Amino acid sequence: MTHRTGLILDFGGVLTTSVPACAAGFDRRAGLPEGTFLSVIAKNPEGIALYADLERGAITQTEWNERTGALLGIDGTNLLGTVLEDLHLEPSVIAAAQAVRAAGIKVGIFSNSLGSEPCDPYLGHDLAANYDAVLISEHYKARKPDPVLYQTMLDLMDLPGTACVFVDDTARNLPPAKELGIATILATDPADTIRQMEALLGLRLTEEV
Repeated sequence: MTHRTGLILDFGGVLTTSVPACAAGFDRRAGLPEGTFLSVIAKNPEGIALYADLERGAITQTEWNERTGALLGIDGTNLLGTVLEDLHLEPSVIAAAQAVRAAGIKVGIFSNSLGSEPCDPYLGHDLAANYDAVLISEHYKARKPDPVLYQTMLDLMDLPGTACVFVDDTARNLPPAKELGIATILATDPADTIRQMEALLGLRLTEEV
């Protein structure tokens, strides 16, 4: 088995609670039919384009707030901050990542950006101090699953793809990693994600009950 010395983690939906559940909570609070927000950013052509531009840093978060709010038919003031109110850190996965790093394996963050003003999703997490490499998509004017970003992430990790494991909660973001020899995990449940990390890295990351 390949000895893997790098772990690359998405942020939202991996180190945090479920993004779809967060979106559903927003729909309820905003008085919208369940599924409305995700439909606008993932199925509506204009909404898809706006979200992609936000992730690439091509538009500001404020512009995205206003224009996506219009698509939703609501006031877009601080829309992203309101949407993310129900998104919380996932302590078990964060602890597992810290255990991996303590074992001498490099741990990096590879996240599509949502902008930083007026809402900074990464505020208070001190990613630079807690991880060995951090790639936020807007700084590179690209977004997952753009293949160029994956090689950039490996360069930041200073590791070949065959030495790394990549965890993401979005299936379409995994194939470009596989093309570079990176082992992939689709995050659907924290406990399952940790079990797969243990198997691929050859580490015990949880205490036996």
